[in-house]
Amino acid sequence: MAEILVYVDHVDGAVRKPTLELLTLARRLGEPVAVALGNGAADTAAALAEHGAVKVLTADAPEFAEYLVVPKVEALQAAYEAVSPAAVLVPSSAENKEIAARLAVRIGSGIITDAVDLEAGDEGPVATQSAFAASFTTKSRVSKGTPVITVKPNSAPVEAAPAAGAVEALSVSFSEKAHGTKVTSRTPRESTGRPELTEAAIVVSGGRGVNGAENFAIIEALADSLGAAVGASRAAVDAGWYPHSNQVGQTGKSVSPQLYIASGISGAIQHRAGMQT
Repeated sequence: MAEILVYVDHVDGAVRKPTLELLTLARRLGEPVAVALGNGAADTAAALAEHGAVKVLTADAPEFAEYLVVPKVEALQAAYEAVSPAAVLVPSSAENKEIAARLAVRIGSGIITDAVDLEAGDEGPVATQSAFAASFTTKSRVSKGTPVITVKPNSAPVEAAPAAGAVEALSVSFSEKAHGTKVTSRTPRESTGRPELTEAAIVVSGGRGVNGAENFAIIEALADSLGAAVGASRAAVDAGWYPHSNQVGQTGKSVSPQLYIASGISGAIQHRAGMQT
């Protein structure tokens, strides 16, 4: 059976939910081989094996934390060359889509971004995408090279499927380009205890009609009662009522919850573009 390369999104060894969803989709196409990079990479193996990874390639180096994007691209390329997979799956996020795009250019392959479903086809994986604020659903496949596909969070269930999960060290040689953009400082984001906005099953958002930063306390109270994440429209964040990191929309974050509650939001196309599914 063909091997499917899955890029692991994790925080110090704690695997994030979108990666576990990718493993469910990868099993439809072949045998998942996971690639975990950075601090705690080896600690991801147990969770990945529990959800279907037959092999876990790990690499840790200072470059992954000290420089932007390119070291991860070169590591994923090294994994691609070692495995020769039938497809490469990456969780959709701003950084991960850049990683996927750079990899596709390097290996001379087509790329599909923000897929919401995957299925096996006679000529390779077929991806479903939701376009123009869910006005259209499209199915497409990559016609050149090995498909590189990014998948939106909440696109598949997390299903346990124990597999070997054999851990192997991935050898990576970094080029001069990998040291082009250095991270000079980091500020930890203050935890709210709420789900990550892009991964949440329920989202409660506020907009211009909330009529002030002080009234977002009502939005937060409703969200907390539902175990939901808090979002905001562009008008609300531009007015300084809520942080820009919580903006949902074309110029903000894309969400894919089972329930979306919009409070004081007009529903402009730019806002709805952030919730195409």
